[in-house]
Amino acid sequence: MATAKNGDKVSVHYRGTLDDGTEFDNSHNRNEPLQFTLGSGNMIAGFDQAVTGMQISETKSVILTPSEAYGEVVQERIVPFPKTAFPDNMELSAGSMVQGADQNTGQPIVATIKDVNEDNVMVDFNHPLAGKNLNFEIELLSVEN
Repeated sequence: MATAKNGDKVSVHYRGTLDDGTEFDNSHNRNEPLQFTLGSGNMIAGFDQAVTGMQISETKSVILTPSEAYGEVVQERIVPFPKTAFPDNMELSAGSMVQGADQNTGQPIVATIKDVNEDNVMVDFNHPLAGKNLNFEIELLSVEN
């Protein structure tokens, strides 16, 4: 039976939850397995490592620490913006997602509003799952060399 190794194209089903049981992603709900090449850098490091060495039909449960996933929350990535930087008709509330573009590269950026006060909006550019343990149940469906 094939064992997944770096360079293989793999297909997996997975369910991701936080420590409190909140589900943040589930490929079963989309009825579409995740396909990626092991070791290509397209996945978070811990997920890649968890799939490496699995055999087809094997199911594995892993807990990834922030260092294996999206990193710790970096306070310098929580930045105040004047309210005037946002459109007048935009509803600004904590927890809302905002989109923009990187000033240097033009790449799209998604961030989360952390707080809104009279003059400023605190925008968090950390990944929404930064600083959290991620619990995955992974099932390896296929391996192609």
